[in-house]
This record gives sequence, structure tokens and C-alpha cells, in this order.
Amino acid sequence: MSDSVVLYTGRFALMTLGESWAGELLDYQARNREFWREWNPLTPEDFYTVATQRARLRADAELLRQGLGLRLYILRKGAEQGPIMADLAFNNIVRGAFQSCHLGYKADAAAINQGVMTEALGAAIAYAFDELKLHRIEANVMPRNARSRRVVSKLGFAEEGLARQYLKINGVWEDHIHYVLLNDAV
Repeated sequence: MSDSVVLYTGRFALMTLGESWAGELLDYQARNREFWREWNPLTPEDFYTVATQRARLRADAELLRQGLGLRLYILRKGAEQGPIMADLAFNNIVRGAFQSCHLGYKADAAAINQGVMTEALGAAIAYAFDELKLHRIEANVMPRNARSRRVVSKLGFAEEGLARQYLKINGVWEDHIHYVLLNDAV
């Protein structure tokens, strides 16, 4: 896999970010801390430091180099210096007979209900299927997360069932609906 990825949609640039983005990433994380609390695992206080964000960017780059993950940040096209509007990740990429990954994504509070995730994920999924040659993308969504459920539905994900107490979110083990999108071309 390459050292960096940049994709474009009609409105957005989706890109991997280097360590120099640590301050901008910290701003994105901090300004959405309360907005995301209901949907995210608990984070320690030191998560909200430039050093931690720099380490996260370094870890993302290493996963990309190893072919085990791809995190893309969404920015307005023509404003590729920020602010970050959303991010998405293909995590836990497994090759061999599986050719699969888990999908995660989140948007800035100011970017919701504008089609940002649907548009960005459409381009990212095409890249994952066409360039990474993945066969299966799995997304797990809490039943009460109506916005996220709409996104995966629009993108053609099929509901496969309920994963009970799947992830510990905001300190509570939460059920998730398991969705899958298949690439029949591989």
C-alpha cells in the first residue's frame, strides 16, 4: 500500500494526514468531544493533547504502510488546509481468504445532515473495492443511531443481524446492528 492516499469527490478531498496535522486533528477532536460522547468509547484526558494526536497520526501511517488500515480525513475541496470536517477508517484489514475490514466514521457536529459522510464514504468504498481489492466491508451501528443507519442504508449495506453488547461506548456495553457491503467483482 502507498504512503499516502488522496481522493476527491464533487465537494470534498479525502486524505491521509501526516504528523504536521496534529494540531488541526486535536482541534477537530476537542470541538466535537461532547457531540461524539454518546457514540464513542471513553477517552482519557491525555487523548486531547497534540502529542497524542501526533502519535495517532504516526500509528495510522504505519497501519497504512503495513496494509492493515486506512484512515482518511474529509476536508472541503479547495480548502485542503482544514478544518477537518469528518473522518473514516477501514480498520482491521484482513487479507487471504477473508479480504475484509471494519468501517468506522464520524463527522464534525457542524457537518451533519449535509451528505458529507454519504458522499465521502461512496468514494472511499470505491477505492477500497477497486484499489485495495477488498471483498467485504463490515459496519456496526448502534440501533438508536438513526443518522448512521441511514448512511449505510443509502450506500447499499445489508443488515445481517444484531451483535449484543458489541462495543463499550461511553462506558456502557452497547448492542450494534451488523451491516455488510460486498464487492462481487473480486
